[in-house]
Amino acid sequence: MLNIDELKFNGHGLIPAIVTDASTKKVLTLAYMNRESLEISMREGRTCFWSRSRKELWRKGETSGNVQRIVDITADCDRDALLVTVSKDGPACHLGTDSCFNDQVFQGGQTAPFSVEGLYGLLEGRKKDLPEGSYTTYLFQKGLDKILKKVGEESTEVIIAGKAGDKAETVYEVADLMYHVMVLMVEMGISVEDIRAELASRHVIDHKVKQEKMTK
Repeated sequence: MLNIDELKFNGHGLIPAIVTDASTKKVLTLAYMNRESLEISMREGRTCFWSRSRKELWRKGETSGNVQRIVDITADCDRDALLVTVSKDGPACHLGTDSCFNDQVFQGGQTAPFSVEGLYGLLEGRKKDLPEGSYTTYLFQKGLDKILKKVGEESTEVIIAGKAGDKAETVYEVADLMYHVMVLMVEMGISVEDIRAELASRHVIDHKVKQEKMTK
């Protein structure tokens, strides 16, 4: 384990801290820590930074409630920058967005790997812009009842494919179901993080139940 004395703070006594989401690996923000804020972060298990504009310590979420609980802190090879992996309770940016990095400057020719978060963002864009000719636009325009009907239909298709033991067809139908469920999520304002948090809480409960059974 690296000792804090081995870190290299700059001439102002600061070290950059790149904060990432433990679940999505997404970069949330770039902030700065001094020795005191780093010690507080390590002691309390939640991010505390040094505000260069206000010249004071600030604990993330102390006013907004959007606390970032630390999973781990890693130094880079030169030991003059930190990677802070967190589990967050809400948006990282003061503008209310999930990440501070939202304004694209350049897009290369490579296609980004698929992610659930990426699909969710695409669906949000479809609901906002409602481009003509889009099936997703059609669903949003038809409204909740139509979306729920499609979720029901796709659930049935999954059951039929699964009962038939057809793996390829089941994969296809599960993908259809997941897409329509995510349309429902966007329609109802349910985020991927909401679902992730619910699943995480169930994992904890399941773990406790297993422990109780083992002690009996």
